[in-house]
Amino acid sequence: MSSFRSDLLRTLDERGYIHQCTDAGALDALALIPGEVTAYVGYDCTASSLHVGHLVSIMMLRTLQRAGHQPIALVGGGTTKVGDPSFRDESRPLLDDAAIEANKAGIQRNLEAFLDFGPPTDNGAGAVLVDNAAWLDELRYIPFLRDFGTHFTINRMLTFDSVKLRLEREQPLTLLEFNYMVMQAYDFLELARRHDCRLQMGGSDQWGNIVNGVELGRRIDAVQLFGLTTPLITTASGAKMGKTAAGAVWLDAERLSPFDYWQYWRNTEDADVGRFLKLFTELPLAEITRLEALQGGEINEAKKVLAFEATTLAHGRAAAEAAAAAARVQFEGEGPAAIEGAGLPTIAIAAERLAAGLSVLELFQLAGLARSNAEVRRLIRGGGAKLDDERIDDEMLVVPGDRLTRGALKLSAGKKRHVLVKSS
Repeated sequence: MSSFRSDLLRTLDERGYIHQCTDAGALDALALIPGEVTAYVGYDCTASSLHVGHLVSIMMLRTLQRAGHQPIALVGGGTTKVGDPSFRDESRPLLDDAAIEANKAGIQRNLEAFLDFGPPTDNGAGAVLVDNAAWLDELRYIPFLRDFGTHFTINRMLTFDSVKLRLEREQPLTLLEFNYMVMQAYDFLELARRHDCRLQMGGSDQWGNIVNGVELGRRIDAVQLFGLTTPLITTASGAKMGKTAAGAVWLDAERLSPFDYWQYWRNTEDADVGRFLKLFTELPLAEITRLEALQGGEINEAKKVLAFEATTLAHGRAAAEAAAAAARVQFEGEGPAAIEGAGLPTIAIAAERLAAGLSVLELFQLAGLARSNAEVRRLIRGGGAKLDDERIDDEMLVVPGDRLTRGALKLSAGKKRHVLVKSS
């Protein structure tokens, strides 16, 4: 049972979000006052979408809003021009302004699925989206160094793990990157001044940067700021959260289909089900306790609930229902007649291209299920290639054009990868 008195910290604690906090008692007291806590999480614009690795911090902002407080999502239009060196072996590629703006728009779309932006709602104060380029782009270098650089010593900066790691591996750390932690601390100070923001949240790898901001606020403006970090989220087998053999698990439906997103959660390891239900859904804790206690094959029902709830948050209920229907087609033996509208990944091929028919070698590559003729042949020889759930044994098979134009075909590579092929 949590010892916190405020709904905010008690919920964060009971669901497993809290790792470190600069002054938990004082923050808990502040959070008892309705609407008193404004908190932010920063997201640099390094890609056009956030991914599952960002989801814990997004859920923390959502929890904060549902507890009646105000979340700020900070997009790093300014800091992206520098690049966060935390726990990286080498510098991030520098992006131009156009790429940063495009990525910023994509990140905003991701966040809008989880947070209510704008005026206050039944879920609490309206979330605010800010871009640190608004102040970082306007800084004059010498005045900035004179006013704020004196509050950071090189001695202490060299003790941070993010810096030590790069130096121990004898990888270069540029002067540009070395400025990043000062800029992030300044972000916190600016948000405190502009929005009365009192709390910064982030992953445990950001602890040093967050503490810098807390201390800068105390030294410059004599204001008490707070930092709260989440534990590093890994799977039971030790894998980093949000990474798969195919790459990142993106929140943007254009980069990863809702079906594949649903399937990622459905494939959760048994030992992780209860923990992930607490972190990545809003189901009551009593229901989560019931689900995580399921044994044997019944634990798969809990995984389906996790997949459905997580997909609903990211993509909406309709997409989650379509993905669940697609999974029933894929794993529970429903035939090809049931696949229309089930939410499987789909490709469309021009009717004129289909007229003479297409070989299965070409079809599997167009569907993204193989990268070469040789790979399709290996799949066929291994018994993993199927057309409408029937095994393909003939490597020279040509699918007639009229069959492709009558409706969708289902191509399968093994048990878990399926694509619909339609005529356009």
